[in-house]
Order: sequence, then structure tokens, then C-alpha cells
Amino acid sequence: MPVTDLLKLNRLAKPLTLEEGLKILERDKFRCQYCGLDGLASFENSLVMSVDFVVPRARKGKKDPSNLVASCRPCNLLKGERVFADFEAAKAHVLKRRAEMRAEWETREAKMGGRAAKA
Repeated sequence: MPVTDLLKLNRLAKPLTLEEGLKILERDKFRCQYCGLDGLASFENSLVMSVDFVVPRARKGKKDPSNLVASCRPCNLLKGERVFADFEAAKAHVLKRRAEMRAEWETREAKMGGRAAKA
């Protein structure tokens, strides 16, 4: 592909600025909208907070506050680039997948003789 063609390619909208992200986190009280993790409860929790595009940027999701939610990184990764009918469907998927992963982890820990975390 010639360099001139590369310059014509459309780019995704730039990610959120720090100020835009902080507005979303403040609006959602620094709480993951999927699992409820309180980002203000501890320093460690604050480190994993991010902002999720409900309709992902990769799927032409807009940088509009109605498409943005506070999310911990694990939930954000579990949702990925999937598109759901609405936020509640996305939340149900994330919570179901977290429960499945916890059960798998606890089973593996039990087989290894370790102590599985209590739910």
C-alpha cells in the first residue's frame, strides 16, 4: 500500500482525555458499573479503575457520556469488544463470566490442595 493511501485511512476517535475519564469516574462514584468494585475503598482498587466504552470504539462506539461507564480493568477485559443489546446485557455477561472463572479457579485450587477464596 503506498504511503499516500495510508494517510487517507480513517483513524478511530482518540481515547478519552484524563479530564473526560475523571468526569465519568466521578459521575459513577469510582465504582465499577459491572461488578460494583469500589475504586475508593483502597489504593489497590483505585489502580484497577478505568472507563469502558459500552459500545466499543472498535465497533464505532462514540465518546459520549451515555456510552461510557466506570469499570475495573478485569470487567473491562471480560466484556472486550463484544456488542450487547444494552448495558444490562453486557453486565449480565460480565457477571456470568466472572462466576464461571471463579468456579474454575476454585476447582483447580481444590485439586491442587490449596485454599480457594470464599465467595
